[in-house]
Amino acid sequence: MADLKDRVEGLRKAFEAEALKVGDAKSLEGLRTAFLSRKKGHVTLLFEGLKSVPAEDKREAGRLVNAFKTFVQDGLQTLEGKVRTDGRPAQALDLTLPGRKRYVGAPHPLVLFQQEIENVFLGMGFTIEEGPEIETDYYNFEALNFPPHHPARDSWDTLYITDDLLLRTHTSPVQIRVMEKKKPPIRIIIPGRVFRRETPDPTHLPMFMQIEGLVVDEGITFAHLKGTLEYFIRALFGEKIKVRFRPSFFPFTEPSAEVDIECIVCGGQDKSCRVCGGTGWKEILGSGMVDPQVLKNVNIDPEKYSGWAFGLGIDRTAMFAFGITEMRHFYENDLRFLRQFGTK
Repeated sequence: MADLKDRVEGLRKAFEAEALKVGDAKSLEGLRTAFLSRKKGHVTLLFEGLKSVPAEDKREAGRLVNAFKTFVQDGLQTLEGKVRTDGRPAQALDLTLPGRKRYVGAPHPLVLFQQEIENVFLGMGFTIEEGPEIETDYYNFEALNFPPHHPARDSWDTLYITDDLLLRTHTSPVQIRVMEKKKPPIRIIIPGRVFRRETPDPTHLPMFMQIEGLVVDEGITFAHLKGTLEYFIRALFGEKIKVRFRPSFFPFTEPSAEVDIECIVCGGQDKSCRVCGGTGWKEILGSGMVDPQVLKNVNIDPEKYSGWAFGLGIDRTAMFAFGITEMRHFYENDLRFLRQFGTK
């Protein structure tokens, strides 16, 4: 063991002496070969010599040789940096080779679009709420006034885990959870993933993004709903966009309305437009005044308070805004597609 220590110490001094002479890439490579060559390098020979070390000394001997190897590697790395700093690169550069392009990551287009929507509502004093993606039948349907035999509760439309647990079909359950915990005034938006039993096609997927809004306070009317949504749509699509409200029905709002905007692809001028079907209009969200029964379900007095709500599909609206014909493009991880959106 003493002989090994002396040998290692002698090699250490030899390395330090040779290191002082290194001044270019050639001498650096010679030093590296002398100590780290796989066949006859000094470090390699030291490791081979461990075979003859007595068993009781092998652990200490191995530690000693490994420490010396680290010393040599660190010394060579320092010398390499010194050679390059002095303007003499360790390896010649081929200036005819193409440069290396760095690909910088960017937010997903749906994340960018969701942030645009959130920023509009945050500017109006709304807050963002979130909730669980696995919901109970009560929060997903019953508390929202869905009758027991409503088609949406059918297993052909909803992904059930058990008889009472399911993957939420909309973000509306969060409205119930928030109203149970907070008393009016309430002004929130709820973005998140939702799930439905859908066959994938260009405009349908079993998982997609949705954002909903809810306002509950004294004296809230349909005029507040209309004014807020018109402001939101024009902030998102431009001041000149045309907007219209059409009567509709949803179990948890009464009265209810669907909101259409002028087709931004054809401007209502192309009868063969694939986006609007030649109608000149595109439906983008559903809305309405919160049904009084929903308020009763969360112990909010409908005689004192009223409210409105809306729901919008982020994926479908982004398709319309970006002129994309396939919703599946958002989820296929094709970098050629994703890099088009950059960092807005």
